[in-house]
Amino acid sequence: MDYYHDEQMQELFEELKQPKTLEDLRLSDVFVRDLVLRIISAYGTVKTSRLNEMTGIHWDILEQTLRKIEEDGFCAQVGGSFLFSSIDYTITKKGKEKVSRMVEENPYIGIAPVSYENYVEMMEKQLNDRHPVEVPKEVAEKTFSDVVGLRKAKECLIESCTIGKGIFVYGSPGAGKTFIISKTSDLLPPLIIPKFIEFGGKVIQLYDPDFHRDCSEQPDDPRWVKIHAPFVFTGAELSLNKLETVYNPNKGIYETSPMIKANGGILLVDDLGRQRDDHELILNRLIVPMENKKDVIYVRGVPVIVHSHFIPAFSTNLDVSIMDEAHLRRAPLHIFMTHPPVDNVATVFKRNLDLLNENYDENIIDRFKKVYTPVVKGGEGLEPSYAHARDLAQICQAARIISGKEVIDIEIIEDALEKHVLIALQRMNIDIAQVQNKIRTFRIKTSQKEEAYSVVSLFGADAISCEEDGIIADLEDSVTPTQLAEYLRENEVVFERIEVIAETERELRRTIMEYEEE
Repeated sequence: MDYYHDEQMQELFEELKQPKTLEDLRLSDVFVRDLVLRIISAYGTVKTSRLNEMTGIHWDILEQTLRKIEEDGFCAQVGGSFLFSSIDYTITKKGKEKVSRMVEENPYIGIAPVSYENYVEMMEKQLNDRHPVEVPKEVAEKTFSDVVGLRKAKECLIESCTIGKGIFVYGSPGAGKTFIISKTSDLLPPLIIPKFIEFGGKVIQLYDPDFHRDCSEQPDDPRWVKIHAPFVFTGAELSLNKLETVYNPNKGIYETSPMIKANGGILLVDDLGRQRDDHELILNRLIVPMENKKDVIYVRGVPVIVHSHFIPAFSTNLDVSIMDEAHLRRAPLHIFMTHPPVDNVATVFKRNLDLLNENYDENIIDRFKKVYTPVVKGGEGLEPSYAHARDLAQICQAARIISGKEVIDIEIIEDALEKHVLIALQRMNIDIAQVQNKIRTFRIKTSQKEEAYSVVSLFGADAISCEEDGIIADLEDSVTPTQLAEYLRENEVVFERIEVIAETERELRRTIMEYEEE
């Protein structure tokens, strides 16, 4: 598809032909010599073909370098044919002595890095005009092909990638926040990055296979790699220390932070507010890289500017106030995700059963939906969750295997429902979300009481009661009057006013927060 290998990318491929001279390689002859010598020492005896494979250095440069190392008495030929690619080299005593002193300073062995200057040039060509980007309709459709519903969320994420602006996603647990954000990097065009860069004789690692997915087509120079726009996931384990580039003395490399690995893609800080370090300190550390699209790392005490051209995404189940105005300016787009519609969750449940290649009685789908159908409509009134759909499908599979049955039937799903911890707790009126996130009580003044009752039930209300001129509903503490008003309008419920009249776990301190319909 041209979107993933456009004209600019083709031009970059033409530039990234494998260098055949030291001048084109843009690394010093001393750096290349020492790298080759360390590899020979590590293996004892090694073929030139292996050296070529490990370093990514062209045969012409490798032959020139090895001849010089041999002349200096650091290595010697011990076998092979007349073809240079099949010659065996071994380390000499003199070479061992030199390497023993060398590895204390720089133990790195591996593919040759790219010069810092070359890295900067290549990044600027790709990133200076990266946004706005026009995401083709077919790319967006393919990206979100397995995301059920969430139309507004999809639109907002496409807008985020189009203009390169950050996004704040908040709302109920199990609503699909992390899942949909994880898809978003596929909306962005790919990027070419060096696997390693060299600065002042030291090596900085940029490429991380845990976060970077290789594209099918690759440049001729193996020191560079074309990757899909990265999606870098961080969660409760994120700390201030992990946002810094650190030196690994065993590998002889500087290991870069998530901000640098996310360059050209998406950096998600998930479960914001649950990190061990104060989340405000973490957000403050991110501000400069988010604003300038660059970060500073220190190599031997020398500041080095590296690119951090990522789109920040923040996700939380906690109150929206966890982000202050300064931070929200860096993530101006927002998505509020409440409990999903029952039909959508049922679709995800069926999809997970199909992915597990399970045969099932169609009646189990109706039984599944009844769990989340409001009590007023004959259901159990539990809060629907995409996470439930995935977990229940897997528990059903386990229960079917243990029972010896060929098909998942009503008996199997009943067993699975009893064993799912969050469903069991809700059935006992032990609401984990209520304990963790608190409950906020809203009074909604409206003449459409029945419609409001039904709509707010689907919104995930913990309890609802009717008054003469409206309804009272208990919702999660993270829900604001503005969000509730927006949801009511989307469902065509006209109201006069919304008040927050009490909040539990705050000694029922009375508060008045009004939102009046214009």
